[in-house]
Amino acid sequence: MGYATSQQLTRYYELYHSIDVTFSKEVIKATGLIPQQVYVKALGGQWPCVINSSSLSGAKIIAGIKSGIYEKIQQGTTSVSLRFSFMNVEKNEPMSFFVAAKVLGVNQYGGSSELVLISIAYTQRPPDDLIETLGRLLEANINSTKRREERILITPDSMRKLGILQKETVIFIQGIPRRCILRDLSFSGAKVIMVGIAAFLTNKEIVLRVDIDDPRTAIGLKGIIVRTEDVENRKDLVALAIQYNETEIPMSYKMHINNYLTQQRKTQGKDDSEQAEQPSSGQSGKKQQAESSAPQAEPLPEADTQEPSS
Repeated sequence: MGYATSQQLTRYYELYHSIDVTFSKEVIKATGLIPQQVYVKALGGQWPCVINSSSLSGAKIIAGIKSGIYEKIQQGTTSVSLRFSFMNVEKNEPMSFFVAAKVLGVNQYGGSSELVLISIAYTQRPPDDLIETLGRLLEANINSTKRREERILITPDSMRKLGILQKETVIFIQGIPRRCILRDLSFSGAKVIMVGIAAFLTNKEIVLRVDIDDPRTAIGLKGIIVRTEDVENRKDLVALAIQYNETEIPMSYKMHINNYLTQQRKTQGKDDSEQAEQPSSGQSGKKQQAESSAPQAEPLPEADTQEPSS
């Protein structure tokens, strides 16, 4: 949190102002929302509630009909404040804030006689922390389609920026763990190198584990091996091109990929300018990049073979 510039925040607010984000289990995990610390406040009291969805202009919250907030609304109260609480990974502590709002309406929730869905509209621009949290998530979701094929070569620099702990990992091929090395990643797939015979690997279902820091977790990416490639000077190794199952890509993975690509886009203009001033160096760099793109033989060290949760 707190890394977005004022220009980025304004862009997020203008682009995504009215887009609702449903707080599913996956979104709660990706954003770091702490559900136990979410409250709605009115007339000096505050009561626990569940955030069903939120945009940058309003929210829908779930509360019990026996809660104090429902009683206050029944008595004519329309001014409320919604308390958000997210885990700040950098500081390892909760980050909480209130958003002023007014009640627009109350409806029965999901046919339940004990729960209501309360619609509220924010009465002012929400805090920057909420704009950044929802803005980054929405941007990642949109870019996962627009930039789905952009490949990120796994290098020490890209690993650091992506928050990947190690390129040595495990791929589960039809449930069987095999050691491999990450070669590149994208929104839609990956390439890994492992010991194996190409003819027996194509079209096999897989789960690729990627160990991520910030917060530290093992992300499981379900997919299929769509293509195999030879590894230069190593007949015992094979490069596997993997396509993820599009509907099962974890949101946290999308956000890490998006953070990297947006960082690179900011520096691309500067890099292009420097290459234009040094054409011979630029040509050498391109040749070096082309050579590094070809799968190379690397040792396959021991790796933990515990299957990650997707």
